[in-house]
Amino acid sequence: MGFARTCSVALVGVEGVVVEVQADLEPGVAAFTLVGLPDKSLTESRDRVRAAVVNSGAQWPQKKLTVGLSPASVPKSGSGFDLAVAAATLGAAERIDPRVLADIVMIGELGLDGRVRPVRGILPAVLAAADAGYDQVVVPESAAAEASLVPGVSVLGVRSLRQLIAVLADEPVPEEEPDQQGRPDPLLAGLRVPGTGAATGIHGTAAHDQGHDLADVVGQMSARTAVEVAAAGGHHLFLEGPPGAGKTMLAERLPAILPRLTRQESLEVTAVHSVAGLLPPGRPLVDTAPYCAPHHSATMQSLVGGGAGTARPGAVSLSHRGVLFLDETPEFSGQALDALRQPLENGHVVIARSAGVVRFPARFLMVLAANPCPCGRFSRQDDLCECPPSAIRRYRSRLSGPLLDRVDLRVEVDRVTRAELAACAAPGESTAEVADRVRAARERAATRLADTPWRTNSEIPGRELRSRWYAVPGALDEAERSLDRGVLTARGLDRVLRVAWTVADLVGHARPDGTDVALALQLRTGVPRGVPMALGSLS
Repeated sequence: MGFARTCSVALVGVEGVVVEVQADLEPGVAAFTLVGLPDKSLTESRDRVRAAVVNSGAQWPQKKLTVGLSPASVPKSGSGFDLAVAAATLGAAERIDPRVLADIVMIGELGLDGRVRPVRGILPAVLAAADAGYDQVVVPESAAAEASLVPGVSVLGVRSLRQLIAVLADEPVPEEEPDQQGRPDPLLAGLRVPGTGAATGIHGTAAHDQGHDLADVVGQMSARTAVEVAAAGGHHLFLEGPPGAGKTMLAERLPAILPRLTRQESLEVTAVHSVAGLLPPGRPLVDTAPYCAPHHSATMQSLVGGGAGTARPGAVSLSHRGVLFLDETPEFSGQALDALRQPLENGHVVIARSAGVVRFPARFLMVLAANPCPCGRFSRQDDLCECPPSAIRRYRSRLSGPLLDRVDLRVEVDRVTRAELAACAAPGESTAEVADRVRAARERAATRLADTPWRTNSEIPGRELRSRWYAVPGALDEAERSLDRGVLTARGLDRVLRVAWTVADLVGHARPDGTDVALALQLRTGVPRGVPMALGSLS
């Protein structure tokens, strides 16, 4: 009788649980039994592991083999347990010393020829192993860079089971070369799995790297100011205006003015994209704000996550620490839009299914864009619109009040005039100039919030704002009168105060004064308050 054990990781969302893989060999009719709540893809590992062991030059034990995955109460899914099952089996057969395997975490899928293929979620799996106290992991060679992002963990990247056997048995390690030189390596295919998540548009890449710059936007001073305030404080933004006015241009340039992600934020974003199968090969760490722009036909599951079987991250999680842009927002289904309300408030989304509950991070900056009416030509300045009033009311009612109440900034984007186009020889501020101001404002906010759990003004609860950080006396008088008249809700008043703090950070004020609050009110309600929209004139 032989026994060996090693470890792997079961992922539940972006959180992992270390699983002990035990192999037991007993005399009897040759059989392979896998227990411990495996799913269909994991059950099929019996055939993959047997073929991989034989094709790697090792002998398959002709005994009764039982492989147990412990704890048995945790559901296991995916093919990432293959490598651990094969190693435990070879340890029980004494091809490998069982004592060497006990404290190693192994993650990877096996091909029938013994090659080790990458799987989704390498980073969160290694993070879970490190949190559990393990400091040695074995992963596919193509995913070693991703696993090495976790500090304090020794990573061994192997290309085949044959190489792993040689390393663990202290034998010469064979060289494994691609089958066909000059052609794509099929082992890299598992790092990026299409069809498993929403398209992310400009994935993890600053907009100016794609040739986009804020200087390209003609006019639109109010909208440019709103975009800058949104980036500085993490405030949600609603842009309403006719087609061709520049709403999409502004949204696409917003990620580039956001500060670069911190190390912790980068790990969070990379973990989500790794689980979704959207992490590009050759770039294991996402260090810039992601940008996600789903089509208006997207379902509720594609927006917030879910799906049949194992829940997958949706657009709100793929845009974590970045920008979620919903163009033609009224064309989205009402059910899908209302599902955004919980992640907007909490910064995460909880998906409950019969198989369990999954939690994904979802702290994103949301940008909504909409036409003023079905034909898009409704305007206070002219009468080109041919839509009846009932059609306009019906179109605008597709955006529910509770959803819009969670949007801090609401700006009308006017049609670009011929004079503004003629003046394009003198472009507006560039992305780099605005990004510098946003970075300075974020640093002021970070200094003020250093001893708190919050990072940006948009995250601070209203109760804390009113009790710990005061505006200049009398600065909130107009906002409070708007609350009394019903123009603002209590939540709206808190959001005006948050925006006022962001404006103060941008212009260098120690506390929000009357002009800061007036600009915040104007950006919230769209009603002119007699203050200039250019932030430079407020400093």
